[in-house]
Amino acid sequence: MLLDELVATAERVASTRSRLAKVDALATLLGRLEPDEILPAVGFLTAKPRQGRVGVGWRGLTGAMGDPADVATLTILDVDRALERLASASGAGSATERARILRELGSRATTREQDFVSRVILGELRTGALEGVLTDAIARAADRPGEVVRRAAMLSGDLGETARVALTGAPGDLESIGLVVGRPVQPMLAGTAPSAAAALEQVGRASVEYKLDGARIQVHRSGDDVRVYTRNLADITHRLPEVVEVVRGMPANDLILDGETLALDEGGAPRPFQDTMSRFGAEAAREVLLHPWFFDVLHVDGRDLLDEPLTDRLRELERVAGPHRIPGEVTDDPEVAEGIARDALAAGHEGVVVKGVDAPYAAGRRGASWIKVKPVHTYDLVVLAAEWGSGRRTGWLSNLHLGALDPVGEFGEPGGFVMVGKTFKGLTDDLLRWQTEHFPEIETRRTANTVWLEPVTVVEIALDGVQRSSRYPGGIALRFARVKRYRDDKRPDEADTIQTLRALLRGGAAEGADDGA
Repeated sequence: MLLDELVATAERVASTRSRLAKVDALATLLGRLEPDEILPAVGFLTAKPRQGRVGVGWRGLTGAMGDPADVATLTILDVDRALERLASASGAGSATERARILRELGSRATTREQDFVSRVILGELRTGALEGVLTDAIARAADRPGEVVRRAAMLSGDLGETARVALTGAPGDLESIGLVVGRPVQPMLAGTAPSAAAALEQVGRASVEYKLDGARIQVHRSGDDVRVYTRNLADITHRLPEVVEVVRGMPANDLILDGETLALDEGGAPRPFQDTMSRFGAEAAREVLLHPWFFDVLHVDGRDLLDEPLTDRLRELERVAGPHRIPGEVTDDPEVAEGIARDALAAGHEGVVVKGVDAPYAAGRRGASWIKVKPVHTYDLVVLAAEWGSGRRTGWLSNLHLGALDPVGEFGEPGGFVMVGKTFKGLTDDLLRWQTEHFPEIETRRTANTVWLEPVTVVEIALDGVQRSSRYPGGIALRFARVKRYRDDKRPDEADTIQTLRALLRGGAAEGADDGA
């Protein structure tokens, strides 16, 4: 199949809000693929090529592809082979070799194919082909029950392989895909609630557990072989020898554990999230140690626990990982649940997760039986600029540059604004339309992708907190920022200050900004 046909489908998917239309377009495409095209095609649609990272970043891509072709001739397998060569290039001269491969690939790609391939390589393809939509499309194309396809994808951790089995395998092949020690599975996700009591009302009797401000890990052990995976199923065993050592000491031969890891200070309190992530992403050993804490177990010594109730899984978890269990308590009392939430916050953690004790482990799904509760902060910030959108938002001003007031001039001119982050989350079509019509009226300058504005528009932003960052002059960046509403009732000099936001750092503003998150 020509790459152009896949690109055209991706564009159709990105341009529609209809889930049914997305599924129809993707199912039609999947049904026309040859067997050896299925894995690369699914990888391209999800911006997760089967080769993983291929050693090329923005700098390597800038101008590397050269002039585009006039006619589409590239096939899906042509691109897959080129990515394979990029990924295998190593050692002396590898940068030159990658540049040569990119030039060769680019010379055969049309303009839109060059753009598509670049975004696949960078993992920034926004087609609306989220994995849930694509999973439904696989089921439609293969004429298989959606639940069977979803479970196979969850337990294999590989949507492309699931698609290949669904579309080309024999009857029963999908159903035979099960839990395998050493093969990561998609993690169970949690919904949200405003309070622990509200969450308890939804799930009934529950295990109310601390929600740590750490990095999600899944750990597999078979004998002395221990593997550690991220929430995105990347193998990071070599980065976390301290976690490997802990799990090797547990009283079991085969294990699959779900948990988090985080850095602690000298007093045993959690260090800032950015300290954990800096150590988590380090390829070499660092002084900061990461401590593992586990909240679920999916397999113990030949026994799969996925479909067993949480009460049974917690019993096994206590037996094999007792000293490394995340703190929590089983209760049906709202006051007890709220007390645990207060204790978690007082200990420096994010909040709690409330988990129904009768529920199985729903791998890869945001089920109703796990509900996270953590404080949401809202602040009034000023819009400094807006970037033009892509995909379905093409033609609309979308991603907002957000600034906090600096009344004393600690980071610039007194009364000026300090950029603290960007967001396009929470923007409805009505807000996008309003921004696109209104912002050019207060434009001060523009580049190809960004319109810079007079700092006069106040917007209410919800966020989960801040983290240290050297990216912005105030030394912080917003975490999980999303738009709540515009505040026509507020003047920009009434916006929240950079000092207020910096105070959200654990230990206050004195912690400073010393990393590049």
